[in-house]
Amino acid sequence: MKAWLSRLKADLDFIPASPEELARFELSHALPELDCKLVPDPSLGEGYRLERTGDQAFTITGGPSGLLYGAYAFIQRSLAGESLPDFLESSPRYALRMINCWDNADGSVERGYSGSSLFFEGGRLSYDPFRMRELGRLMASVGLNVLCINNVNVHFPAQLLLEDALPDAAALADIFRPFGVRLMFSVDFSQPMRHGIPTADPLDNAVRTWWKETAARVYSAIPDLAGFLVKADSEGRPGPFTYGRNHAEGANMLADAVRPFGGTVVWRCFVYNCRQDWRDTKTDRPKAAWEHYAYLDGQFADNVILQVKHGPFDFQVREPVSPLLLGMKKTNLAMELQLAQEYTGHQVDIYTMIPMWREVFDELPSDRIMSLAAVSNLGRDDNYTGHPLAAVNFYTYGLLAWDPDTESLPAVSRWVRLTYAFSDTEEGKLTELLLSSRRTYEKYTAPLGIGWMVTPHDHYGPNPSGYEYDLWGTYHKANRDAVGIDRTSSGTGYLLQYPESYQRKYENPETCPDLYLLFYHRLPYAFRMKDGRTLIQRIYDDHFEGYEEAKAMCTVLRTLPFPEPDRQVILSRMDLQLGNAREWCDIINTFFHRLSGAEDENGRKIYD
Repeated sequence: MKAWLSRLKADLDFIPASPEELARFELSHALPELDCKLVPDPSLGEGYRLERTGDQAFTITGGPSGLLYGAYAFIQRSLAGESLPDFLESSPRYALRMINCWDNADGSVERGYSGSSLFFEGGRLSYDPFRMRELGRLMASVGLNVLCINNVNVHFPAQLLLEDALPDAAALADIFRPFGVRLMFSVDFSQPMRHGIPTADPLDNAVRTWWKETAARVYSAIPDLAGFLVKADSEGRPGPFTYGRNHAEGANMLADAVRPFGGTVVWRCFVYNCRQDWRDTKTDRPKAAWEHYAYLDGQFADNVILQVKHGPFDFQVREPVSPLLLGMKKTNLAMELQLAQEYTGHQVDIYTMIPMWREVFDELPSDRIMSLAAVSNLGRDDNYTGHPLAAVNFYTYGLLAWDPDTESLPAVSRWVRLTYAFSDTEEGKLTELLLSSRRTYEKYTAPLGIGWMVTPHDHYGPNPSGYEYDLWGTYHKANRDAVGIDRTSSGTGYLLQYPESYQRKYENPETCPDLYLLFYHRLPYAFRMKDGRTLIQRIYDDHFEGYEEAKAMCTVLRTLPFPEPDRQVILSRMDLQLGNAREWCDIINTFFHRLSGAEDENGRKIYD
């Protein structure tokens, strides 16, 4: 396997003309001992059919991208030592399987932990074509098909829409096309005002005309552009609310502009009051998305997709599934996940995400979403993801985007086997460590679903009151008597946005799942958990356990024969993670000890 990978790295100077040509190239290099025949069948689209036709002979049938996806699936099964089926048919659950990059034209990356932008530098597109082909292969190998290359917080000038930038953007699209990957652009809703129009009102004829002409110009350069991604009326971004319009009117205006070219408008639903007064006990930030969008269900154009964060807050370690994903039954929906470890360790701390994602998918009816998006964890670091082990998140996201029934253990186990030349025992150790890393991180950070006890602005490390009196609406309200927010019908009413079955599951603190307890309820420290422990003792125990588990992770990692430079990066970041875990454990336990006055029943060190 390693020899194959090194040959491919050299051979990527070869530039494929189509997905089918690339599929033939990959199969001939990876599995030269097998007779693999490719049979085009456009009716299968992105899907593929794999059939054994002899002892060492196979046929892969599919549309252009389907042949490529089938080839990669076949290669991975083979190299991972998995049994090859006599017959397999597979097609993606979601039409758009997207990566959203938060890259800025100056080369910086918002919430980027893997180096500078792969696509931009010095105010313009600037990229290494070789690395773009590598990225195309990374995406195609797990079935991802849309890449939005610029930040949803579009900074002026929005150069991707400008005529002199389009040739470079078209050249980039050309690179990705043989990998079955289409580009998407984030756009600034107020962009017409940068071009002599005094308004961005979506019902203004001049505005509508400007967007139609702009779309025509962009699509003439990139005919297969997937569409536009929009963040509007959120965190200072302009939007329809400025003009007394609703978001259906704003999104549909853009949808009209891209419709003649087969384009899609992906409209983010991350809209809330970001100037909240901490004294205001009625406004509850998690309620915002439902209040802004639920009443518009059925009013969005058929080429608009609402992109909804998987939880109602902002990519916290634990959140319930967003009620919008359950309640908007007449609207196209995409679910947004975050590969970038903004609140989950900055790609310093190990945090494998698929166990968290599996919980979200298990809460969703299978037909509720039509597309999937993830905020990128990519950058110019040599290994693309900063921490070598963070690549497991990119890989398993792709598998879930193709098939949301993908299970955590086989997905992570396959990634380990394809990435490192370990013994079975060593593979098992690393797989177990990765699968447990999310719970370990959760234990030593914010307790039981309360979230947000992070250092403001950079979001790394503990600061239990960092946002408590700030304007972002992320309060835990801890005092000497209790902690948490009552979001039931007797509190903010957030829980009422859910179907009755969800309300019954979470409304009673005696039966609410422990790990969501402080998200939905305000409870005294003496509250008895289901296992008989008090709430305060559970907080202490989780944090001490999380730190001890982080130490155990460090011990395991030092025994594994990682190659260089992975070993040096992994172990140095694990040292940083241990320091982070210690800080979280000591600061959070001390914070609650000072408030509650309760001693740890096990006599462990808590600072006064």
